[in-house]
Amino acid sequence: MKMKGIVCIPYSNPNLNYMALDFEKYAMKGNEFLNILAKKLGDEADRDRAARVVRSVFHSLRRHLSVEESVQLLAQLPMALKSVYVDGWQINKPHERIHTFDDIVNEIVQEEGRAAWRDFGNREDVIFAIRAVVETMNHYVSKGELEEAFGTLPEGLKKAFLAWV
Repeated sequence: MKMKGIVCIPYSNPNLNYMALDFEKYAMKGNEFLNILAKKLGDEADRDRAARVVRSVFHSLRRHLSVEESVQLLAQLPMALKSVYVDGWQINKPHERIHTFDDIVNEIVQEEGRAAWRDFGNREDVIFAIRAVVETMNHYVSKGELEEAFGTLPEGLKKAFLAWV
C-alpha cells in the first residue's frame, strides 16, 4: 500500500501480547520493591505506607542530586519506581541546598503532607524510613552507583547515606 510516496507494509506480529507481559513485569518489580520496603518498615501489610514513604524520600533526594546523578540512579531502578521518582519533577526549578540531616527530615515530612502524622511519629521514624528506602534500593541499584550518587550529598548527609549502602 502507498501513501504520499511512502511504502507501508502491513505488520503482523503473532506475539502481540508481549507488551502486556512487559507491563506486567514492570508492575511485578515495582510491587516487589514495595513489598521489601514494607517489610523493612515493619508492616508487610501496609504497602500504601511504603508507597508514600518511597515517594517522599525519592522526591526529596532528587532535589539534592544533580540531574546526571539522578539519571544514572534511575537507569538501575525498576520501571515503576522510575515513574515515582520523576513524577512532578521540575528539573530546572532551583532548590535550596540542604546541609543537615534535620533539613532532609523536615523536607520529607513536608513532602509527605497530611499523611506524615500517620507515617512518622517523630524524627527517628523519618530517619528509619530513609534508611529503609536506601536499603531497599540496594537490591536494585549497584553499590558503586549508590556510593557515587550519595557521595555528592552535603557532608551532613553523605556519611549516613553511605553507611546504609
